[in-house]
Amino acid sequence: MSLDLSRWRMSRRALMRSFGASAVGALGMTFDLKSPLANPLWRSTPFTLGIASGDPSADGFVIWTRLAPDPFAEDYGMPIRRVEVQWEVGADPQMREIVQKGIALAHPELGHSVHVEISGLAADRPYWYRFICGTERSFTGKTKTLPASGAPTPKLRLAVAGCQNYTQGLFTAYRHLARAEPDLVFHYGDYIYEGSSPELRQVDGEIAPTVRRHHGQEIYTLSDYRRRYAQYKMDADLQTAHAAAPWFFAWDDHEIDNNWASDIDQDNTDPNIFRLRRIAAAQAYYEAMPMRMSSFPVAERIQLFRRAEIGDLATLHVLDTRQYRSNHACEPPETDRLCAAIRDEKRTILGERQEAWLKDGLAAAKTRWNPIAQQVMVMDYDRDPTPVQALNTDAWAGYHANRQRLLDHLHQQKIRNAVVLTGDVHQNFAGDIRLSGDKADAPIVASEFVATSIASGGDGIDQRPGAAEVLAQNPHVQFNNSQRGFLLCELSHNAFVGRFMVMDRVATPGGAIMERAAFAVEAGKPGLQKA
Repeated sequence: MSLDLSRWRMSRRALMRSFGASAVGALGMTFDLKSPLANPLWRSTPFTLGIASGDPSADGFVIWTRLAPDPFAEDYGMPIRRVEVQWEVGADPQMREIVQKGIALAHPELGHSVHVEISGLAADRPYWYRFICGTERSFTGKTKTLPASGAPTPKLRLAVAGCQNYTQGLFTAYRHLARAEPDLVFHYGDYIYEGSSPELRQVDGEIAPTVRRHHGQEIYTLSDYRRRYAQYKMDADLQTAHAAAPWFFAWDDHEIDNNWASDIDQDNTDPNIFRLRRIAAAQAYYEAMPMRMSSFPVAERIQLFRRAEIGDLATLHVLDTRQYRSNHACEPPETDRLCAAIRDEKRTILGERQEAWLKDGLAAAKTRWNPIAQQVMVMDYDRDPTPVQALNTDAWAGYHANRQRLLDHLHQQKIRNAVVLTGDVHQNFAGDIRLSGDKADAPIVASEFVATSIASGGDGIDQRPGAAEVLAQNPHVQFNNSQRGFLLCELSHNAFVGRFMVMDRVATPGGAIMERAAFAVEAGKPGLQKA
């Protein structure tokens, strides 16, 4: 038998670390390194990163795990071999009635992640799932199928969350999110942050200690990104939220690099070099999320915009506002004043194909609501209380023509049930989107709920200094808050209600949550009202 000794030495070390020296001794050098490893004997659990479900449909969903008994080790505590992983889907929490089961292969090429696409289940009901690998079994997660297309669906609880900088706060809000028992979670992005973590950080002009430290420095390679996702996924509160409901995902910027746009990063790196970083980040993102094979990355590209029809109640449009956008018109986008290029007709935040897909889907939807789940603020928000206008050109404000085309479409097609769900800015906002953003008498075409961060920004405060003066410059915005938390949306045939759930603190354990404010959109009547 021909054997690559260098590969054998690496596999042997991994096997000894993961399965124990006795197992390796028993196997000796007679086993086939190319065959899948079945029924391994583990010295520690391989399910350190938890389990999750996502991309639900009316007859199924994706269930996910990633084997990593030693997540920060060079090989994550795994042998460089395919490993068999059993999976089970049950009709009850105790898993007494197994409705489907099978064996999946955890491939080293995919970081030993497992994505099982389940189909053939009953619509609109909960299911439970777990994984078994050799001597170890995961805990049991809960998920749910969507109502069948067009089926009467009286209500839906949808949680919106994101921006979870590990170094700036604890993920306590996720524990509260799980207790709220949502039917579905939308994660708008910034699942990880790519930077290193100094001892001190600056938040709202003040110096504060870093709450937790990132493992390693800024991330660039596939191994870097894998370890960063592993560090985040080891958080118990995040694992609890994943195990409570199915999630839809889209990324924003920090899954790769702050404020990136297509092939351009914030440091003006050669696009060819930056694409290498994007390739690594895209693969690691897919490995870490319960996503379908239709989102499998091809080089630096990954298919993230997609749609889910939820009975007769809602058509959820999930967008990707990073991969296809033009570069920023004004630099730096966080602080710059307006520049003429933001009105350039050729500039886009969605790309031509995604824009057409969104318009077609909005016009064709027959459901009560058209939630648009995406990353950056659609409505204008002037951050300068003086007559000099200051907009965030990293958001839709920097892509005026693309936004105006979308708003014109909503108005002309008489689509009066669109509600935009957003994140990114580490604050809560509730406001109306007018056909002409700078005209107070223009018709309202949609309303927007902006969900604050899970942890980014630290504890935060109810109102930032000067917030009242800034809000006075933005009469279309009815609410602003700067604490951490999540948005809990309650959809019915009569109203779309957004509840802003905020934490009293995230820098220390034990933070409590409360409902800070709630706003509603009445069916068929765009415009926010206090709930």
